[in-house]
Amino acid sequence: MADEQVFSSVWARPEKTRTARPTLSREQIVTEAIKLLDAEGVEALSMRKLGQALNAGATSLYRHVANKDQLLELVVDEVYGELCVPVLESPGEWRQAVRALAHEMRAMLLRHPWIAPILGLVGSSYLGPNVVRLSDEMLGLLEDAGFSLTEGNATVKSMFAYVIGWTMSEAAWLLALARSGQTEQEWLEQMRPAMERVVETHPRLGKLFEAQSEANAGRDTTEISDAEFDAGLDRFLDGTRPTNH
Repeated sequence: MADEQVFSSVWARPEKTRTARPTLSREQIVTEAIKLLDAEGVEALSMRKLGQALNAGATSLYRHVANKDQLLELVVDEVYGELCVPVLESPGEWRQAVRALAHEMRAMLLRHPWIAPILGLVGSSYLGPNVVRLSDEMLGLLEDAGFSLTEGNATVKSMFAYVIGWTMSEAAWLLALARSGQTEQEWLEQMRPAMERVVETHPRLGKLFEAQSEANAGRDTTEISDAEFDAGLDRFLDGTRPTNH
């Protein structure tokens, strides 16, 4: 029977018709799941725990999602809904617009550090309405700036790859720090002897470590991360332009 079919993606799963009896909505499920994920991470999320948080039975949840993977597709798309593509005032401002979105995306990923490590495991997340809207609007912005759709698509994919790749390590650091129960300074001081031993036998890393220590003396780690992110983003943008320009 059709309603017993298991779909590989939640976006391929047809919505069931509503009954007269009030049921748990998809929006309620997604909102509560994000709360649990922000508080406890992916490892702590289960359909059973989510049902308990919603004071609902499994039947109400499975009406909308077949399993945890489909649930994660929904929450990933919901979180992407926090992003807005900047309005392009003139074609020449496309670089500033891409930069603004990259910063907004990085901030979103750090607000929800559990999301970065699972993005490659979430099946057809690119079919979600918020991701589709975001992608289409970015293509439109770049098309207005003179990019072909193929060039625009390559630019959007490359920008996403850079931001996700960069932020994945930042998110992993935040999650590890939270699990350790230490402050950032305490963790760094604890690890410093091990780091110094490592660079003793690797001269290039030793020189880099020394130079970075001098350059970053007295600077906040957030300021350092922001500057490094911007430097990489500039390198990406410097090599990006429409072929007819």
